[in-house]
Amino acid sequence: MSTTTLAPRLHDVLRGASIQQQITTMIDDLIARLPNSERMSSEERRGMIARYTAVLEGNFIYWMSAAYLAVKSEQVRPILLENLHEEIRDAHPLMLRRFAVAAKAFPTDTDALEVDADLTKVRLFLGKLQGVPIVLMMAFFEGFIQKFMSYLADLAAEQGSDERVYTDVHGVCDVEHTQELFRALSLEMAHHPVEADADLFEGVELLRTLLQTIIFGPAK
Repeated sequence: MSTTTLAPRLHDVLRGASIQQQITTMIDDLIARLPNSERMSSEERRGMIARYTAVLEGNFIYWMSAAYLAVKSEQVRPILLENLHEEIRDAHPLMLRRFAVAAKAFPTDTDALEVDADLTKVRLFLGKLQGVPIVLMMAFFEGFIQKFMSYLADLAAEQGSDERVYTDVHGVCDVEHTQELFRALSLEMAHHPVEADADLFEGVELLRTLLQTIIFGPAK
């Protein structure tokens, strides 16, 4: 096989850069709308942490596993596998659980039900096993997380918690994870492009809606 076949085409590289800029803009818009943690009530802060935990503790590894199953490029799978390996080896769900418990924000059944409808839509999307849109969704999420962690830590601190292992770890490691997922996206797009009429942002939009429910609570 020639090196030309393995190298991403210039068109795909440029398209990937444009997509990354769109994702960055979407993330920055969401971060800019975060409520002031000092002006929130204790219950509002607790609810946000609890909804976040209800979604992430049992679902992130599932989401990344779906990405691993969906991609077709052999160059992409090791990137996703490294992320999964780190999540499981270092027990990231346990880090999150300890973080939530310390902030007195462990999810109740009400918290879980508030995110259930939007979470279900994300799960059904993942079931389509579409490599490029799923990797793009995960790149969006990792990019959001790296910018959200300091805010999440502030919420917990306002709740009287000094447990920061989860937020400290993810504020650092998700920078590299985001870069690697965008690299994975470029590789998958170059070697296994989607159909011209495919909605690349379907998963991103569904996940953005879920994140908005985590942050602001369910729509009234």
